[in-house]
Parts: sequence; C-alpha cells; structure tokens
Amino acid sequence: MKITKLYTEISLIEKKFKKDKIFYFIKTPNVAITIAKSKNKFLIVSQKRIAINKTTYEFPGGFIDKGFTALQTAKNELHEETGYKCLKNPKQFVSFYPEPGRLKCKYFCFFTDKVLKKGKPEKDINLHLLSKNQIFNLIKKNKFNHASHVYAFLSYLNLKK
Repeated sequence: MKITKLYTEISLIEKKFKKDKIFYFIKTPNVAITIAKSKNKFLIVSQKRIAINKTTYEFPGGFIDKGFTALQTAKNELHEETGYKCLKNPKQFVSFYPEPGRLKCKYFCFFTDKVLKKGKPEKDINLHLLSKNQIFNLIKKNKFNHASHVYAFLSYLNLKK
C-alpha cells in the first residue's frame, strides 16, 4: 500500500488488490454535522465551495480533528460557524459512510434545539434561520446540495414521524 500525504490528515491511498489491480481512495478525517433549531427554525450556513465554485447551503459541521470526539466537534463547529452555543449536549441520531467506494471517513450527525446566540458567524459564512419547507425549496433549486447534509436532514425528519 502506498500513501501520499496531500494535506494534514488527508491522504491518497494506492492499494493493490487481486493480482494486478490497484485501487485508489482518499482518507480524510471523520466529520460531525449538527442540525440545530432555534425558535422552530433550522440554523443553516451558506458559504462558497471552491471545488464547485458555488455558494452552498448546509448544516454546520467539519472535520473531527485528532484528540477531539464527534460530540466536541459538533458543538465547536456549531458555535464557530453560527455564533450559537449548545446549552445541552446535542444527541447523535445517525452515522454513515458518505462514499465508501472512494472515501475512507464516516459522518456523525447530531441534533439540538437547546441553543443560545453568543456571537457572530465565522468570517465568510452566512447564517440563515430557515423552516423545513425553505430547506426543501433550496434542495429543489440545487442550492442545498451536499448529499451528506441532505441525507442527515431526511434522517432527522424520519425520526420525527
């Protein structure tokens, strides 16, 4: 197996399989996503995504750095990206592999409706408080289009049935 480090904690893996085949995949840190509600509205962030050269709408989230848990990351990313702090620990409701054919990482999804505004969103991130229907409209318009975040949202909504 050959490992090419691309960036901190991100590597391209070249792994032999069968007799003469090579498989490539990318190893990245795991990710925590936080679905948070304040006064019956979801906290959504929008930001420019360089890889697709578009502004996308998503839930707050990010890489789980070494030495941190998924829960710590979920709380930290929520606060950094939105300015809202958790008053109680968010609850994990689902985890999944976003693309097991090419990525070696797992996503951990949390929910909280116990938040308090303590600051401003991170630079270059815009905060939106949106209803479920507004999020569905953004999905239809291909603006809330990160597949892992859409899946997390649908999983969360399915719990409420």
